[in-house]
Amino acid sequence: MDWMTWHIGLAKPSWTPAPATIGLIWQILYPIIAVSFGFVFVKAFRGKIPRLVALPFAINLVANLMFTPIQFGMRNLPLAAVDILIVWATILWMAVAVWKHSRWVSLAQIPYFVWVSLATVLQLSITVMNWGRP
Repeated sequence: MDWMTWHIGLAKPSWTPAPATIGLIWQILYPIIAVSFGFVFVKAFRGKIPRLVALPFAINLVANLMFTPIQFGMRNLPLAAVDILIVWATILWMAVAVWKHSRWVSLAQIPYFVWVSLATVLQLSITVMNWGRP
């Protein structure tokens, strides 16, 4: 069974956003993420901010990129739930870590945090609703 058939067959909450809505939101967020993360990585690389400030950004980037292969490739809902919790927690860590160095980068994470908060509740709901299902 392909990933789309598998995903369509999962039990989901009634408030699950349409795939087109999810795609649109990510199209808005990815440029914000790219610019703000790029700014932090360049500043850290050049020694303008401590490299440790970039650590939560790096962890977040890896966890964010791992979500799709875990969820749709491995079809592992519990691991995807853990992964999205890491994404969610690192957004908070990022905002706090970068605040004294660049407030605009910290504030730019607000829409990302709001969306990932909703996505985290959605993922946890889907995981619980499909617990024990192959």
